[in-house]
Amino acid sequence: MNTIHLNRICSNITGIVSDIDGVLTSGEIIYSSSGIELKSFNVKDGSSIVRLKNKGIDFALISGRESVANQLRAKELGIKHLYENISDKGTALDELIKNGFPSENICAIGDDIQDLSLYRHSCVTLKITVRDGHPRVIKEADFVTDRKGGEGIMLEVCELLNSVNQ
Repeated sequence: MNTIHLNRICSNITGIVSDIDGVLTSGEIIYSSSGIELKSFNVKDGSSIVRLKNKGIDFALISGRESVANQLRAKELGIKHLYENISDKGTALDELIKNGFPSENICAIGDDIQDLSLYRHSCVTLKITVRDGHPRVIKEADFVTDRKGGEGIMLEVCELLNSVNQ
């Protein structure tokens, strides 16, 4: 995608829908010896999400897995739209829209095959993936971050969107 077209799309983004595992985390799931699931979230993602929300961009998380760590992170960041145990993320986006999420100019961020249904949703105008995303997802993305999932990729997303929304 050429820079002029990308800038025009970025300037109109009203909402961001992101996967969690492999995007906001490295994709690793660690279990303690007592069976408690542990995840590591990057503080740069959190501060960037807050900056985007403060600019009026709505934010939602859609994950194929349910996790207390996801729920705690969403609550900490004030993300009211968290959908878990989702097999069809495009259908989840439809549900989000029914519940008041923006219905146009949405940015979708994913890293794996199951995120392609988000990319193909009619409301999605900007598709972003991480450097270590699945090759098919990278091929369909409009923008690929320099960072891998879990390394603070939302900082790059924030910079991309803020560069045209100053």
